[in-house]
Amino acid sequence: MPEFIVDDVRVSYHVHGSGPVCLAHPGGPGVHWPYLRMPELEQQLTMVYLEPVGTGASDLRPDGDYSMENYAAYVAALIRHLGEERVFLLGHSHGGFVALQTSLDHADLLRGVIVYDSMAFNGPELGEQAFKNIEAYVAARPAGDPLAAQVLAAWKSEPSGREEELEMLQRLLPVYFKDFEAVAPRLQEWMKTVDITVDPNRQPALWDIRPRLGEIGVPTLVIVGTADFICPENSARELADGIPGASLVVLPESGHFGHVEEPEAFRDAVLRFVAEH
Repeated sequence: MPEFIVDDVRVSYHVHGSGPVCLAHPGGPGVHWPYLRMPELEQQLTMVYLEPVGTGASDLRPDGDYSMENYAAYVAALIRHLGEERVFLLGHSHGGFVALQTSLDHADLLRGVIVYDSMAFNGPELGEQAFKNIEAYVAARPAGDPLAAQVLAAWKSEPSGREEELEMLQRLLPVYFKDFEAVAPRLQEWMKTVDITVDPNRQPALWDIRPRLGEIGVPTLVIVGTADFICPENSARELADGIPGASLVVLPESGHFGHVEEPEAFRDAVLRFVAEH
């Protein structure tokens, strides 16, 4: 796989498709890139899937400093490594944080930013909001429902190490979809792509750019699933309202993975945005 080096840290990436270049940054932090593979976009875009530092085949940061500014610097380094003047940048979830930070720090390298199921802050407030949505999910399920019990137990667990983190993530998957039971039969192969890297030296990375949204001058598309519990619609609307000229697409039949639940609607939204910019 192709890779580049920044300050002795090796970072890997994968290239699929053809057309205008769109760099895709996965979520997590630490979640491996294949879950974000977007074959529908690859038909018209050159999709460059980054394995962020501290993830998959890329190196861990020796100092454990995974700030958004550092992540954005790696994105900028990859764009320069590719020899592209400007690219589109699509960031999902935690990758959306990185995309927003990149739009502040390296706007000259971007044609446009797609902020996909994300928000403008990271920290305790995110977890508190997500837990309220977990409680709402549990309350809406039938009494004694095993999926509700599984999700609640997973959210309250305290995993240690990759195996426990991955088990927690797999057990939480039902709440990441609008209708997991309906979509699960066609997701068996996709669910096998879900993996995570855990760096025990990772330092806390509190982040909040809500006061700076008005500074973003890069064309921005915000995409959110109406049933997303962890990066919900209200946070997406906060982004769209705060970023000058930003547009918002709400996927009515999706949770946190619209490219999986509504791949055609997701594709169309991204390609319209690319065509405009």
